[in-house]
Amino acid sequence: MKSHRWLVPWLAGGAIAAGPLACAAQTEAAAPDTALAASRPSLAAAVEAAWQRAAEATQAQGQLRQARADQAVAGSWLAAPPALQLAQREGRGNAADGARETEIGVALPLWRPGARATAGQAAQAELDWSTAAEQAARLHVAGQVREALGQLIALEAEQRLAALQSRLLGRLAEDVDRRVRAGDLAPVDAMAAQAEWLSGQAQEAQALQRLRDQQVQWRLLTGLAVAAQAPPATAVTVELGDAHPELQLASRALERAQRKLAWVQAQRGDGPEIGINLRQERPGAGNPAQHSVGVALRLPFGTDTHAQPRIAAAISEVEMASLQRQRTHDRLVAELELARSRLQGVETQARLEARRAALLRERATHLDKAFQAGEAPLPELLRALGAAAQADAVSERQQAQLHLAQARLLQAQGILP
Repeated sequence: MKSHRWLVPWLAGGAIAAGPLACAAQTEAAAPDTALAASRPSLAAAVEAAWQRAAEATQAQGQLRQARADQAVAGSWLAAPPALQLAQREGRGNAADGARETEIGVALPLWRPGARATAGQAAQAELDWSTAAEQAARLHVAGQVREALGQLIALEAEQRLAALQSRLLGRLAEDVDRRVRAGDLAPVDAMAAQAEWLSGQAQEAQALQRLRDQQVQWRLLTGLAVAAQAPPATAVTVELGDAHPELQLASRALERAQRKLAWVQAQRGDGPEIGINLRQERPGAGNPAQHSVGVALRLPFGTDTHAQPRIAAAISEVEMASLQRQRTHDRLVAELELARSRLQGVETQARLEARRAALLRERATHLDKAFQAGEAPLPELLRALGAAAQADAVSERQQAQLHLAQARLLQAQGILP
């Protein structure tokens, strides 16, 4: 057999492959600094886009709104809304028959000594804290964007190298196959080259899937399609039904917050108060007792200043619930897109690994026959058997990953067992 001669073109092909790969590696070694420098003009826009979608932004806006409402309350001269008081009393008995007493007044709640200044200082401290919290949250979001962009650039480079390696192995497999047909190499050499090419294709598919996963995460974080340095992923049309349990929960939470806001707005101030009292008077000896029945009505009135903190808190809850509902929808769409994309990728890898395992198993069978005939050395047969067993194990693991990807797709669709 000519099983040893195939090593010459194989090594030559490896040398040919090493040249472009080495050049690509050198190019990618300098790429991160160049790519990050090129992304700096758009990085601020990406951070701003991510900030507008972040829950921290809505929370910070709500905190600022509540702090300003507390400041407005502390700036008022009254500790609570004023109230109009109406009272009327009618007499009962012989002497008080037909007597009527009417009283009208205004109640002005006042601050305790020093309470107004203390409330103003507390409101200012709350406002300062809210501003600082907003800046810290912005920095946190900026860190997430920087990290996501760095991973995106790294995965893009990894995918390009995997694609280059796959193309080189493909050309090498074609060259080996041509030499086999010419009689220069044994058929087992073509099988080995084909197996390596299939392995390269599987690695390329895996690298592409990781890149697409990161692109989906980037879109979920910033709302932008892809970074300027990354190629766009294949578009996947995803339809998410409203019956998804998590989306239903988020919708009910939004409705609850809206109902609470409507109730708070309807109860801007304290409600009217009505009071009923009985009075008994004894003018003196010989005079009959006088009885009277009093009815009092208290009507709080004034501006909405003192109600603003409660309204601000309710508005913040509505905004947070609305954002959470949108974020939940976006996350579920992204998870469904990822599940479908990963299922496609795993199916491709499972098919390639199954073909590779079959080729290596067939190659091991041919070498076993050659060894029995005394035409192949034992070390080469052992290596072939080991490679075939390893390929079978990889194929089995890939089949398990396929079943897991199918289960994750059902989970992403919100389908209960």
